[in-house]
Amino acid sequence: MAENLSIAVSTKKEERYEMLLPQIESLVAGEPDAVANLSNIAAALKQTFNFFWVGFYLVKENELVLGPFQGPIACTRIGLGKGVCGTSWKEKRTIIVPNVDEFPGHIACSSDSKSEIVLPAYKNGRVLLVLDVDSDKLNDFDETDALYLERLIKVIESFT
Repeated sequence: MAENLSIAVSTKKEERYEMLLPQIESLVAGEPDAVANLSNIAAALKQTFNFFWVGFYLVKENELVLGPFQGPIACTRIGLGKGVCGTSWKEKRTIIVPNVDEFPGHIACSSDSKSEIVLPAYKNGRVLLVLDVDSDKLNDFDETDALYLERLIKVIESFT
């Protein structure tokens, strides 16, 4: 297991993802504990991109429950279809929100969050968790983030 990430700070977003994903795959290879792996993935994303908040919400019964994350304290429980995370879970799709204040029913865990991307991960055809990434900048996420984070979701699905 690597103790440090090797990511050039000045590279383009695509290049940082291209450098990061193989390192995450190496980091989680052979580690059977999902919480440990999710914790390191959240830290790696936060460190590489300096996102405002990066974390996971785990599906437990009929709600999402806060899992490993990096950033300020967060909402602990989110209902199905509530906010961006609950909507991603319900609709089983990636959601990019350029301005969280314009998302109907947005749950403001932090007023500093301005834009967001949420992606579901599956096991046996059911959503197991969502990856939630927030930025303190408007319109900070795009199709490049969706593409690479969806690849990351496939890595997460391999160990959960």
